Amino acid sequence: MLQKVPLRQAGAVITLVLAGFGLSGCKGGKDAATPSGSGRASSAEGSSAGSSMPSPSSPSGGGTAAALPASITGQRPAWAPCTGMPADAPASSGQKGAPSCAKIKVPLDYAHPGGGTVDLALLRFPATDPAHRIGSLLFNFGGPGASGTDTLGQAAGQFQNLGKRYDLVGFDPRGVGRSTAVRCLDDRALDKFTSSDSTPDDASEEKALTDEDAAYVRSCASNSGTLLPHVGTLTAARDMDVIRSVLGDAKLHYFGISYGTWLGANNAHQLPGNVGRAVLDGAVDTKISGIDLALQQSAAFQRALGNFAAYCAGLGRAQCPMGTDKNAVVASVQKLLDGLDAHPVNTQQRRPLTQSLGETGVSAALYDQTSWKILAAGLDRAAKGDGTLLLTLADLQNGRDENGHYSNLLAAYTAISCADTTERYTVQDVKRELPRFRNASPIFGPSAAWGLLSCSGWPYKGDDAAKEVSAPSAAPIVVVGNEGDPATPYAWAPALTREIGGRAVLLTLKGQGHGAYLTGDRCIVNAVDSYFLDGKVPPPNTTCT
Repeated sequence: MLQKVPLRQAGAVITLVLAGFGLSGCKGGKDAATPSGSGRASSAEGSSAGSSMPSPSSPSGGGTAAALPASITGQRPAWAPCTGMPADAPASSGQKGAPSCAKIKVPLDYAHPGGGTVDLALLRFPATDPAHRIGSLLFNFGGPGASGTDTLGQAAGQFQNLGKRYDLVGFDPRGVGRSTAVRCLDDRALDKFTSSDSTPDDASEEKALTDEDAAYVRSCASNSGTLLPHVGTLTAARDMDVIRSVLGDAKLHYFGISYGTWLGANNAHQLPGNVGRAVLDGAVDTKISGIDLALQQSAAFQRALGNFAAYCAGLGRAQCPMGTDKNAVVASVQKLLDGLDAHPVNTQQRRPLTQSLGETGVSAALYDQTSWKILAAGLDRAAKGDGTLLLTLADLQNGRDENGHYSNLLAAYTAISCADTTERYTVQDVKRELPRFRNASPIFGPSAAWGLLSCSGWPYKGDDAAKEVSAPSAAPIVVVGNEGDPATPYAWAPALTREIGGRAVLLTLKGQGHGAYLTGDRCIVNAVDSYFLDGKVPPPNTTCT
């Protein structure tokens, strides 16, 4: 199970808060540093869409499935103008042309493919150089639970070079967003849930937390019970092959970020022969326990906070009044967040900034180095009694819009995470592990430890088969890691590379932030684009600095 806050690219959505707070100059599109890592790469075989319509395949990585009916294999997306997209998409996305949207159907249960179905929402930007089109490039931006249609609609401009020769395609996995979606709490209940105390200090607070978690699970079961057993990564990876087929591609070309690396690696495990060109950026190590995953992630966020603190102190007291050195800034952040436990800070949104929301706001800004100046301003304002900016960052991370409506990000995150593991932790487990979590991260560790209870009482067992990612016979897969990544610690990238095996290669960025490609580092972008566009695999263990 992943951290309570989903793993996803937060930098794109953080951009949306800047104008309203007079901070629009803080966000840059590119990394200011000049990369010095090698961009040279050896050639490898590529693949493109075949002239005949391919069919979805049965898994060869240890799974079994009945043949899919013609109602699934014979469908074609009915592309139409997109409606209901975020206000800033697609006009500001940067990708030429407007996207089209469609829905397709996939089996609810692949063991019984002739039974019920669920809808998958797709969004497509057609290739801008159709004469040299390679095929479709499918994206998953993480979570689990993040909307791929919304995110690509907003961020397509960052993939313009790839968009010349690929149709850029985003999708909402089953259970997510505009696809057949998991529903749990309503908006008002989610306001209470996201703001409540996630680090209990006594027996009464422990009971309040466990009661709240139990109520959350009951709401998911009540509102989405028939869907919950069928939203795991194992099944979503099969859905990707249906998408490949109905789009007319002989191979699946795929760009997975954060949790999307897990999804793509499991797809390669199940269907290695269908892997085209695949890049997995911000890798997840699927083979470690939920405890170790949360523990390592907490430590990575603490390191990222230290890196932010050193940056902040370097700005000087005028822009960073929290301290004149790294340790002083970290201590100020901890003092502020500790104080919010008993004394939440007022905001301009008629909701107080609680400790949980403050921590979420801080962690959201750590995803992207270009957001650090925003974080410095938010911390300063909160210390002076106005928590609005930190609350806005927390809302963006939690999927809450300015009108108080939540996406189903948190519901889908919980449902998918619980479907992907048989681990079910108890209060006793948490208390036993708390010292390790506090040692790993005094600020983020305690909430991560108590977050282990998220799947306690879940009505379905879960399936550890989703953690299998070995794909030694697959085409080369490029795994990318960022040494300063707070959400997917760098060690997970070489681990996933080893676990995939075969011709998988590791590409490393010595940088800051979650993921590597969207930092704009030219060495990383050139290496990834060369693979997708020319089939050139980076030399193993290439490092960009």
